[in-house]
Amino acid sequence: MRVDGEILGLAHNVADVAEFLRRAGLEVDPADVARLTWIEWRGGGPGVWKR
Repeated sequence: MRVDGEILGLAHNVADVAEFLRRAGLEVDPADVARLTWIEWRGGGPGVWKR
């Protein structure tokens, strides 16, 4: 996952994405991650991750 070009790590689920965003200073509820239009999904994302 990248935020402003900085590599933060590899996300395996929406909770990981929410945690990386939190570390970058953005508080996002994991339940909202899949609906955020400002996230660009590459090579995966909530639609392809196994539950």
